[in-house]
Amino acid sequence: MLFRTILAGAAAATLAGSASAQLEIFEDYTLSDAVWEVSTIKVDANMEDYYLEGLKGTWVEANEVAKSLGHIEDYSIFASAMPQSGHFNLMLAVKFSSMADLAPSKAKYDEFITAWGESKLDETRETSQNYPELREITGQYVMHELTMIGVGSDEDS
Repeated sequence: MLFRTILAGAAAATLAGSASAQLEIFEDYTLSDAVWEVSTIKVDANMEDYYLEGLKGTWVEANEVAKSLGHIEDYSIFASAMPQSGHFNLMLAVKFSSMADLAPSKAKYDEFITAWGESKLDETRETSQNYPELREITGQYVMHELTMIGVGSDEDS
């Protein structure tokens, strides 16, 4: 409840100030070089644990290999506290150090397949063929983290 009150106050302040203010990139805020590839997923009711079980042996393990090879910086799974509301109830996010890391690379692909292994690739294909019965991908995004300049720093004093 407190979070909603704070969010509503922040939204009101934003709307009140937006008519006279125009923020400038690199002056008022910056964008990270790193990018997050985010997928929003609507998992069917009572199927989240089944889907997560599959992800653990496929998506999570593959991201661990990619991370160990330096292909990605990090990855995360976010689950909604209210799973039956909204357009999605799960987010899968992978952090890359830059937009260039999203480009196709035969060298990275070959390195990953060698580390992952052909048998694990076959196992992943078998597990993931059931995913459409458990969930719907509702969106896919590539996002930069935005940092406001001067917020919460000594510059405000």
